Order: sequence, then structure tokens, then C-alpha cells
Amino acid sequence: MDQPREIRSAEPSRRSVLRNLALTAGGAAVLAATAGGTRQAEAQTKMAPQSVGYQSTPKGAERCDNCLQFTAPASCKVVSGAIAPAGWCKIYAKRSA
Repeated sequence: MDQPREIRSAEPSRRSVLRNLALTAGGAAVLAATAGGTRQAEAQTKMAPQSVGYQSTPKGAERCDNCLQFTAPASCKVVSGAIAPAGWCKIYAKRSA
């Protein structure tokens, strides 16, 4: 009728120890990859020129060389690849004087 309840040991099981060890190792690996791979992550976050409508000619007074994201001589903080100083894209943001 009444089943006796199973009493669990206060000691951790081998399964729980191994699971916790695996989680800890995985967390350490993620932290190491994040800390050491900042440049790689930064490069992966740049967008393709086609996705932002990049063109090598300006759009009126809007030019890459007066954009907040432009880095001289020919790169961008947001768009990958070589960027013409006289270029333009959809994410243009005027640099304040």
C-alpha cells in the first residue's frame, strides 16, 4: 500500500559532478573566446557594402570622409572592405564639427 520513500544521499552524485564540471568548462571556454577574440568579433560585426547600399560616389554633400563612421584613409567602423573617402551609403551619419 504505502511505498517507503527513497532517501537521497547528501553527497553529490557522479552524474551531477560531471554535469557541473562540463558547464564550468564550457563557461570558461566562452569567456576565453570572448576576451581573446575581440578583433575577430569586431571584424565579424561589419556589414557587407551591398547590404548598406554603398557606392563609391557621394550623394550630394554626404560623403564618407565627413561621416562619423569613416576611419582615414579608407575604412569604416561599420562597413567591411576598402571605403572611398568620396563614397556614400545608407547608414551615413554626419560628423559634428
